[in-house]
Amino acid sequence: MRDLSSSLPSPSRRGLLKGVGGAALLGAGIPLLSACGSSGSSSDPKTVSLGSNASDAVPKKAFAEIYAAFKKQSGITVDVNTKDHNTFQEQINSYLQGTPDDVFNWFAGYRMQFFAAKNLASPIDDVWDKIGGNFPDAMKKLSKGADGKYYFVPLYTYPWAIFYRKSVFQQHGYEVPTTWDAFVALCKQMKKDGLVPIAFGDKDAWPAMGTFDQINFRLNGYDFHVELMAGKAAWTDAKVKAVFDHWAELLPYHQDGFMGRTWQDAAQTLVSKKAGMYVLGSFVAQQFSNKADLDDLDFFAFPEINPAYGQDTVEAPTDGFMVSKAPKNKAGVTKLLEYLGTPAAEQIYLKADSSVVAASSKADTSSYTPLQKKAYEMISGAKSLTQFMDRDSRPDFTSTVMQPSLQKFLQNPKGVDSLLSSIERQKKTIFASS
Repeated sequence: MRDLSSSLPSPSRRGLLKGVGGAALLGAGIPLLSACGSSGSSSDPKTVSLGSNASDAVPKKAFAEIYAAFKKQSGITVDVNTKDHNTFQEQINSYLQGTPDDVFNWFAGYRMQFFAAKNLASPIDDVWDKIGGNFPDAMKKLSKGADGKYYFVPLYTYPWAIFYRKSVFQQHGYEVPTTWDAFVALCKQMKKDGLVPIAFGDKDAWPAMGTFDQINFRLNGYDFHVELMAGKAAWTDAKVKAVFDHWAELLPYHQDGFMGRTWQDAAQTLVSKKAGMYVLGSFVAQQFSNKADLDDLDFFAFPEINPAYGQDTVEAPTDGFMVSKAPKNKAGVTKLLEYLGTPAAEQIYLKADSSVVAASSKADTSSYTPLQKKAYEMISGAKSLTQFMDRDSRPDFTSTVMQPSLQKFLQNPKGVDSLLSSIERQKKTIFASS
């Protein structure tokens, strides 16, 4: 989880995804993450227990304010069981199979569907009957399990795009590219002008996954991308090879020395106007500490590659809530989730954490910064939303196979065929395990 808080997102926090895989997600031999003491085992109608991974100060405070407002409205206390981020995610499978809290923080997309399919979460269609009108269709799609039932209430989100400095584009007369050819031409021109066309740092092994995602769903469409991430499509498919062929065309314009550079270091080259563009999530804004620099930051959607799909998919990691398999206070849980699905609850959160945008299409955006407004428009206008490779696929697959494989490609783009065969072999083994 890229936790957008005051520490957003440190290499160690973002890097925790590497340790969520294999035995961690699948629950082998991990000490049990326990539910709240009394409320986890009682059926007090005035209390709902909630397992939280929001251990950082900013989100912890924001969530506390939401629960206080809910108690004022409903009379129901939310008994929060906060665990360290890493601990929560490493023990989530064992936790859900034990005696979990009524409600828990989690992620949209495949990671939600994984637990829904294992019957470790409760469907919440009754909640969506009430809150459905608050969300765009793309968010509704993200909140459903493979069985078509709802299992998730989204709270906030943020987009991945191509970030740039407005003043740099104005100085050189650059235009925002909307097609692949225009994008490559712009990269060539930036290189001639003495700029690093695309800032890049992959020391922590996850940023490259974002570039793969963008090229794949622009080239092959949302449906194929989702099938590939879910282990249903083959990595040896010619469509996947075409993704790497396109990426190879961009590599001469990527920042050199990326294996030794964090995303924060790469962002600083955008801040200092040494780089022209950066493919990343909107959390890049956290590196712009000077207001004038931040006001100069802008972004555009990754360019169209295949006209059949245009720019209709946006990568927008989304965080929210799920219900455990057998909540003790079902009535209270339903009331809480109905509240969490309101624009009012989102406004409380966003007041404390301005680095994200509301998942609801009815949230008040009047206090948004220009960057937030644009992010919100991009997400709410998308036909389809993806989550990010390590959320849309099994974390054990992305951490042990895809992160090192993408780094191999970046260092040797000519060895793609054997690399894709290797990925496919490993994928079959991992997805065949329970």
